[in-house]
Amino acid sequence: MFAVSLGDDGAELRPLEPWNAGEYLAHMDRGREYIGRFIALADRSADLASATAFLQSYADKAAADSGRLYGIWADGVLVGGVLFKTFDAESGNCEVGCWLEQAAVGRGLITRAIRVLIDWAVEQRGMHRVEWVASSGNTASINVAKRLGMVRDAVLRESNLYRGVRHDMEIWSVLARDWRRQDASGR
Repeated sequence: MFAVSLGDDGAELRPLEPWNAGEYLAHMDRGREYIGRFIALADRSADLASATAFLQSYADKAAADSGRLYGIWADGVLVGGVLFKTFDAESGNCEVGCWLEQAAVGRGLITRAIRVLIDWAVEQRGMHRVEWVASSGNTASINVAKRLGMVRDAVLRESNLYRGVRHDMEIWSVLARDWRRQDASGR
């Protein structure tokens, strides 16, 4: 197994796999209400079996080279994660996403972790376009996209029905050439 340091604060990024299901479920239980405000991730892992099934679905995606899932550990505790929700090497397009417990907010963990994913996608896998999709009401997520130098491509008005409410969804993206330009300028 590998771990990628996310900085001097001891936070690290690691694969999140089916054998982590108990730890993942405990994390979801701690953050369920906060995480579930905008994304259904917390609803998909209500017990050990569903948590294992969710993690297995991403292990299967990784094996098929169509998605990946990573956890963020701070002080040895799983506090969030990032993922390639979709990953299409043939077309050069992928979508990244994230979640985080409220107790870990404000440390820059998501921005740092997503930078690792985008760097890998662009530099190692040759991705052309990396997308970020977030509810317009999720200002924290939108702010991460902005910090990453992404451009807002569109707003899909009332496109996502979540918990009985229609949400506008924003699509943000960064192209490989723009990502490299940011890197060269010392982002």
